[in-house]
This record gives sequence, structure tokens and C-alpha cells, in this order.
Amino acid sequence: MKRGLFITFEGADGCGKTTQIELLNNYLKNKGLDTILTREPGSRGLGEKLREILLNYDGEVSSNCESFLFLADRAQHIDCVINPALKEGKIILCDRHTDSTVAYQGFGRGLDIEKIKYLNDIATGSTKPDLTIVFDVDIETSMSRVGKEKDRMESAGIEFFNRVRNGYLKIASEEPQRVKVIDSSDTIENIHKKVVELVEKL
Repeated sequence: MKRGLFITFEGADGCGKTTQIELLNNYLKNKGLDTILTREPGSRGLGEKLREILLNYDGEVSSNCESFLFLADRAQHIDCVINPALKEGKIILCDRHTDSTVAYQGFGRGLDIEKIKYLNDIATGSTKPDLTIVFDVDIETSMSRVGKEKDRMESAGIEFFNRVRNGYLKIASEEPQRVKVIDSSDTIENIHKKVVELVEKL
């Protein structure tokens, strides 16, 4: 059986990626394609427990601990969800993956980026997305979209999210074949058209 496709959606909180991943999922299903819609952290089972800790734990969490929790969730996700689906020839649409850890914990928290990349490779067994779409928007807009009810990550502040945004743009400049940037200040319909164009090329 032909290997499936692995597509990841990235960007700072409030960038609109969750809306776009759902639109793409519907588009592909309407074409009769077999898709899996998933996310990190917390796709199912153990991952859901890790997500609850990562986003809602109200005590102190060290940056290193935060990174390892994301990596533990990723290893579980790759082994139990993504790789089996790829072998079955399915199209996997994933809301956040390895680039989130590089952008948030590396650029945002200031941890060693090369070490994070190395640990990402261990967690994923070097499984990489066929396409990563980064939805880029200015931080003021993204924060206004998040609203007043923020989880632990969303409450990190404007300076943190500026570093995260710049991190994503740096990742895209280093891997232009895999990572494509879309301006998410455009309309939902126009952004969806751009997403479809990128995916159809695969």
C-alpha cells in the first residue's frame, strides 16, 4: 500500500490554524480521501492526560520539564497514531508538531534549539511531515482572537509570542521545501484556497 501523507499546521495561538485544518479535512473527505484529524499535545488516551497537565496545571513548570512533556506526548502520538496511519495510506492532518516545540520552547523559552531538534528526532524516530503550513499573523491580532480565557501557554505575554512568531519564520526560511507560510490576516475563504493549492501539489 502507498504511504500516506503527513501534513502539519503551525503558528502562534490565535493564528486561525484550527479553523483551516477543519476546512481542509472537510474538503479532502468530500473528495473521498481517507483522513485523520489529530493534534499535539493530546491526540487520545495518554496524550489527553499530558495535554491537561501542559495547558492547565497551575503550579510552576520548568522549561525543561515542559519540553520533555511535549516530547513524551509526541513519541506516543508518532508510535500509536501517525506511523500506523501512514502505513495504511491515510492523510494525516495534525494541529501542531515538532516545529511548535522549536518555536515555543526554543525561540520562546530560550532553550537550546539544536538540542530540541535532536530530541525531536528521538521522539519521532525521524518521521517528518511532508508539508508544514505556518499561519502567520501579527501578535496583537492573534492575542485578540484568543480572547480573555487563556490557558497556561496562551498567557505567556506579547514578548514571548513575538519570539515564537519570529521562530516560525526562521524555521520556514531554513526549510522552504517543507515549510510554507500563509498570511492569516486574510479572509478565511482566501486562506483556505491557499491551503488547498499547497496540498493539491502533493
